[in-house]
Amino acid sequence: MDFTFSEEQQAAAEAARGVFAGVAPDGVPSPAKTQGRPVAEGFDRELWAKLADADLLSLLLTEEYGGAGLDVIALCLVLRESARVLARVPLLESVAASAAVQAYGSAELKGAVLARAGRGETVLTVAANGRTGHDGAELAVSARPEGTGWVLDGVQTAVPWAYDVDFVVVPAHTSDGRAVLAVVPRGDVALAEQVSTAGERLGEVRLESVRVAGAYVVEGEGAWEWLRGVLATGTCAVALGLGERVLRMTADYTAKREQFGYPVATFQAVAVQAADRYVDLRAMEATLWQAAWRIASGTRGALPVAGDVAVAKVWAAEGVRRVVQTAQHLHGGFGADADYSLHRYHAWAKQVELSLGAAGAHEEALGELLAAHALG
Repeated sequence: MDFTFSEEQQAAAEAARGVFAGVAPDGVPSPAKTQGRPVAEGFDRELWAKLADADLLSLLLTEEYGGAGLDVIALCLVLRESARVLARVPLLESVAASAAVQAYGSAELKGAVLARAGRGETVLTVAANGRTGHDGAELAVSARPEGTGWVLDGVQTAVPWAYDVDFVVVPAHTSDGRAVLAVVPRGDVALAEQVSTAGERLGEVRLESVRVAGAYVVEGEGAWEWLRGVLATGTCAVALGLGERVLRMTADYTAKREQFGYPVATFQAVAVQAADRYVDLRAMEATLWQAAWRIASGTRGALPVAGDVAVAKVWAAEGVRRVVQTAQHLHGGFGADADYSLHRYHAWAKQVELSLGAAGAHEEALGELLAAHALG
């Protein structure tokens, strides 16, 4: 089998490396120093403009909307690069939401959102955590048809970049058990400030009889399932890029730090721990690309694509935690220095782990899929 990326996918990754080359991970105050306040009011607009100029916001859009027509694999390659520098932009949320609108939305919605989103002029986010972060996000909001539109009621928690976007994509459930996606103007929802583990400003989105035009509600079967899979897989790509950067920082530090006249990297106990974390990263990578390939290609497998996504989430959630914990251990007290960027990566890793959810829950979901689908 050929596991190499296409020329177009590699070009997207190369363009991303060029854009992110000048980004400093410590470009905003440390979350350790802001004491429960956001590290910044909004996302990095200057970087956002550079991503738009490099055509990285329109990766998944077709030529009709000014895009390159690439796939989720290309998006994950770009997200992997963004995580290495802790890029503070709604790249995953806006690109994934735009792709869902393109695949499942009405002609009116596509015309109003997609071209502008690809140019970075319109920004979208997704309310993907539900009310508690444990149950399906679509269960937290009800949607009922009324006249030519819909009425939404409910609460979604921990919505990233909620204060800074133009539209919030809200999954909701109907009375007959269907899941729909409502593309709601930010001004139509009430927001309550929340702060992430990484110090970013989140929003609790409250919808009280919010009316949405019919054209702005995506009713296509499988739309939310597809978007949810892309968001999860993209988050796994962020975990991978973050973990790779942390392991590189650890290798550089232990190669220079000496004990008893020798670099600590030459000690067996240090080398074994670093090797274990390298294995974690390679497993995270393999399961990420398997899930991304299933979503991008639509290839049928023994299990639904949700099974591959669950495996990727298990490895990403546990793997990124183990990588940063080992990095902190091998750095000694230096890893907790607020003037050294490792603690930022640790905070981001914890936020990524929380976003993905407990590995045990994904293992349980995978078990249910295995029980429902005979293999062999």
